[in-house]
Amino acid sequence: MSFSPAGKYAPFPPVRLPDRQWPDRVHERAPIWCSVDLRDGNQALAQPMSVEEKLEYFELLVRVGFKQIEVGFPSASQIEFDFCRRLIEENRIPDDVSIQILCQCREDLIVRSLEALRGAKNIIFHLYNSTSPKQREYVFGATREDIKGIAVRGIQLLRQHMGPLVAAGSRIQLEYSPESFTSTELDFALEVCEAVTDVWQPTADNKIILNLPATVEYATPNVHADQIEWMCRHLTRRALTLVSLHTHNDRGTGVAATELALLAGADRVEGTLFGNGERTGNLDIVTVALNLHTHGIETGLDFSDLPRVREVYERCTRMEVPPRQPYAGDLVFTAFSGSHQDAIKKSWPHQKAGRPWDVIYIPIDPADIGRTYKAIIRINSQSGKGGVAYVLETEFGYTLPKLMHKEIGKLINDLADARGTELSPAEIFAAFQGEYLEQSGAPVVLQEFRTVERGAQVSCEADLLVRGAPVRVSGQGNGPIDAFIRGLAATGRVPGCDVQSYSEHSLGSGAEARAVSYIQLKLADGRVLFGAGVDTNIEVASIRAIISALNRALRA
Repeated sequence: MSFSPAGKYAPFPPVRLPDRQWPDRVHERAPIWCSVDLRDGNQALAQPMSVEEKLEYFELLVRVGFKQIEVGFPSASQIEFDFCRRLIEENRIPDDVSIQILCQCREDLIVRSLEALRGAKNIIFHLYNSTSPKQREYVFGATREDIKGIAVRGIQLLRQHMGPLVAAGSRIQLEYSPESFTSTELDFALEVCEAVTDVWQPTADNKIILNLPATVEYATPNVHADQIEWMCRHLTRRALTLVSLHTHNDRGTGVAATELALLAGADRVEGTLFGNGERTGNLDIVTVALNLHTHGIETGLDFSDLPRVREVYERCTRMEVPPRQPYAGDLVFTAFSGSHQDAIKKSWPHQKAGRPWDVIYIPIDPADIGRTYKAIIRINSQSGKGGVAYVLETEFGYTLPKLMHKEIGKLINDLADARGTELSPAEIFAAFQGEYLEQSGAPVVLQEFRTVERGAQVSCEADLLVRGAPVRVSGQGNGPIDAFIRGLAATGRVPGCDVQSYSEHSLGSGAEARAVSYIQLKLADGRVLFGAGVDTNIEVASIRAIISALNRALRA
């Protein structure tokens, strides 16, 4: 850096806790898990999940074993409200699962949320308000007493309005969050939590959940653990309280902060699958749970088919699990180093039933999470560099979108099986070209494409050969791709389709560089498949990608 940060940034103040206990503790049991994928995770998506996708995702979370699932913010929008009602009215919630909703400490929102929850058996009603000094100063212009009053009034209103649901058989558990807890003075956070608990009056059968969120991660994990241990020590009704964690990953240490805070006494963890969330993300529950699993602790969560969990996650959220993501990434069991591969192969035969797992470089048995190390080694030896997508990128410059990897992988694996031999990088690229890029003999051939007008709407024209017959395409849309898709539909000569995803990059550099485009289409019959196109003009490359996908559909 060209400047000293000392005058611009202040160090985070430590907690005075000289007799802290958490450094000498070890993990002995799993926490209570709460998934916030459908609320906290969903709000962070560029394209939030549809109701049908949320339903599928909810069913996935139930299969994995979550007993507490935050399903939304029903007072915030009609979509959120309707989703909550659909879960209840269609009897989709197992009797041993609690649904959690989020709500601000406002009477109209509390009443609306209770309306959404009518008929639910087990409810966690999550109320929150911001407590940090900067929130008080910059956002609310409020005193400590004002902020505490908001929290207390929220609990009073919930107790006032929840009677009909309780009378009808609903069990309501309160969760309260002093938002930005880790940025709030500890004595004030305690004061607010104690005041809330005074009003709620928890019992041994219905404990209060005090969620202590690291809404933004500012401190190191040890400071976070100190904050949690300090609170656990000072809560007067600790035995009637479930201390809950909700870490974010702004410093890249959300997992570490959670693990240390569990040692500090926390009972419960909120997070998302693979860490999806605002900014740099929420806590990755998959990582924390499998970390405990590798220490011999039963977690209550079933990730024995982690590839299936990942597939649903990526499809519903349109997010991608990075190749180096712990446990779930494509390359986490792939060793490119020859010495590493040799050590793995030599240590693997020494694993015996009843002995602790101890394969060099592999901290978890891939079979525990539905993966096969030998299969990854085989793909590595076939492709030379960690799989088909890796070969296409490193050898030929094609960086395929993650969602396309499975499609191209199946193509190459089928080819390898048919030939009964390993494939060289050149053979892999030839197969990719033949499937996606070659027009020779294809049902649809692009002869010319041009945009004829630009403005609020784009007009385009294209000349095609469809099974040898000339076809003129004319269309209008919000861009060249949209205009071309609309024009295609108007011809009635090819299947109807919608664009599901789009990515592009350059091939090479300089004036002669070409562009490659990847487009995922969903056809009217429900099939989803990719196409790829290359051209010196990025617009034309995109059109070629659409035609590539259509040709693949027509050939199939």
